[in-house]
Amino acid sequence: MPFVTRFAPSPTGRLHLGHAFSALTAYEAARAAGGRFLLRIEDIDRTRSRAVFEQAIHDDLAWLGLTWEQPVRRQSEHVADYEAALDRLRSDGLLYRCFRTRKDVLDAIASAPHGPETPFRGEPLPAAEEAARLAAGAPFAWRLSLERARERLGARWDAMTFTDLDQGEQTARPDMVGDVVLARKDVGVAYHLAAVVDDALQGVTHVIRGEDLRDAAHVHRLLQALLDLPTPLYRHHRLLLDGEGRRLAKRAGAKSLSDLRAEGADPRAIRAELGFP
Repeated sequence: MPFVTRFAPSPTGRLHLGHAFSALTAYEAARAAGGRFLLRIEDIDRTRSRAVFEQAIHDDLAWLGLTWEQPVRRQSEHVADYEAALDRLRSDGLLYRCFRTRKDVLDAIASAPHGPETPFRGEPLPAAEEAARLAAGAPFAWRLSLERARERLGARWDAMTFTDLDQGEQTARPDMVGDVVLARKDVGVAYHLAAVVDDALQGVTHVIRGEDLRDAAHVHRLLQALLDLPTPLYRHHRLLLDGEGRRLAKRAGAKSLSDLRAEGADPRAIRAELGFP
């Protein structure tokens, strides 16, 4: 079986040790299998992506000793691929416009009859109200309707499975995530759809990423079924934590690889610290 995996960061900040661990995990897995390692730049968030961060990704990974195939796929250059997938889902009647703000959604979840952990489920507005909001220029997001997806797939819904290389065969449970956003005006197409389309187009056979994205596999399996795309194998590695037990994150001020490089850190020592030769 071919082995193709990827590291797919977003250029919305500088990489830290958690990113290094994820990239090295995928890179070493590909090397051990005699497979292919891809770098993909997920820069569809036009409001936060920066060229300086994208260049830093290349510099940091090269500093750690990683190599990857060329050319690098940049999502901003392939919007037509995602729009085609979105159009297909829309024409199949699987999407609806959601005019709720993030606060509205959080309030709806908090007041759900089965408790605050209930995933959000919505429905389209009446046609007249929707037309009025569109005429007024109200912002909206395209959400995937789980109800319509279940109707579309019929018996295939209960047959959706995927392989987690650590946990074995899993039955896809997209219900636990709810009606996810697949596109919105400010950032365009959303992560879930772009990642699934890219993995299929790039022939990715093994998705190796952090365990914080484990639940995303259930949504991705549903999208693969709806779009007739292949299902890769999944592996979700552990996350690196700081001294207080919180996962390393850009927004929490985790020290960047760029800072470590500037301080003269030895990349071999960094690799060893992360458990890689």
